[in-house]
Amino acid sequence: MKRNQVFIGILVLVLMIVFAISLNSRDGKLTLSLITGLMLGYILTRSRYGFAGGVRKIYFTGDGSLTKALLLMFALSLIATAGIHYGAAQKGAVVAYKAAEGETIIPGSGHIQSASLSTIIGGIIFGIGMIFGGGCASGTLTDSGEGEARAWIVVLFFCIGGILGTVRGPWWAESVFSRIGTTVYLPDVFGYIGSVIISLLLLCLLYVFTRRYEDRRKREGTYVEEIYEEWQRPLPAPKEFKLFSKETYHRLFIERWSFTTGAILITLVFIFIINTTGSSWGASGPYTLWGVWLFEKFGIDFSSNPALAGSLETVNNGLMNHPVSIRNIGMIFGATIALLLAGRFKFNFNFKGKDVLFYALGGIFMGYGAKVARGCNVGALYSGICNFSLSGWYFLVAMTIGGIIGSKIYEKAFPEDARSTAKEA
Repeated sequence: MKRNQVFIGILVLVLMIVFAISLNSRDGKLTLSLITGLMLGYILTRSRYGFAGGVRKIYFTGDGSLTKALLLMFALSLIATAGIHYGAAQKGAVVAYKAAEGETIIPGSGHIQSASLSTIIGGIIFGIGMIFGGGCASGTLTDSGEGEARAWIVVLFFCIGGILGTVRGPWWAESVFSRIGTTVYLPDVFGYIGSVIISLLLLCLLYVFTRRYEDRRKREGTYVEEIYEEWQRPLPAPKEFKLFSKETYHRLFIERWSFTTGAILITLVFIFIINTTGSSWGASGPYTLWGVWLFEKFGIDFSSNPALAGSLETVNNGLMNHPVSIRNIGMIFGATIALLLAGRFKFNFNFKGKDVLFYALGGIFMGYGAKVARGCNVGALYSGICNFSLSGWYFLVAMTIGGIIGSKIYEKAFPEDARSTAKEA
């Protein structure tokens, strides 16, 4: 443990508090976005939790512990959102896509999207990209904060992919791939209780499949159980409890949290976001905005493209006034703070030229796929399923297929790295 990093971590935390206060002078919602971002980044890093690992880890090692934790998170979240949706509906609120001007919208229902071929195609593209890039939309943010230079490359090309996807957005919207589909809010079909029961049954089926797949890998001798690094493990309990001791500090700031702990804490933040903003958690949108802002600095003019008009308006209004961008920035610094307080932060430039190609493709695929599917692993998948949109289940299947395809390609391209890669959440 590098003790000087602890002081740097405290300094970064203090700077984030100052930043939050400055944001609050403009808009309290920006402060809330920063706080939730810091919390999400800290939790994801402290528990090594992530969406991409739910496919990658089990594919390469057979260990489904992260996959099962994700299923638990979905279950807890959708039960909670069912109460939020039902309570709002009883007061006359309606889902976003059906709302007329002036009507109250059910919190989180803005993530109810059309379940179409575009959802499937975009999900597959995104799934391939998250394997190539070594993380998903949220995981790339936390990896960036952890000092992974790989993730910085992915961020840049994620921005490029988002711009390309936005430019081609009108074509996709008018294509047969988007026309063959339907927008379904499950409670309209099954009621709230029925929607919860059906969703939980589907999650249970996925849990059973995961357990059986783990058992098969164990029988085949290809199961590799994840082992925590030495510094992440609990210290031996002291003979006498002392509040101010290395054991207490280790327990509070260094010892790794389990995937289950990560699932529960992410659920709490997810529900907090819905209750405080009226919207659900999304992560991919700001990448396009950041790309537009960056390339404008290099003299590229996007004003002639009507598809980017909305992005340009947001960028011109100031990225520091965009709540989701602030939340994503918070996630980056939340991850940084987590490793600094643990005394384990380091910059990692350990990759080769061949790796850069895959990282670039991964970023482009994720950025473009998220635009085609109208969301990423967070917005289209997590917020989709937990806000009872049929499209969320479409995206889950598609992203998993894409993840398997990407894993097979990666396995052939980097056979020596395939197993070690799965240890990254």
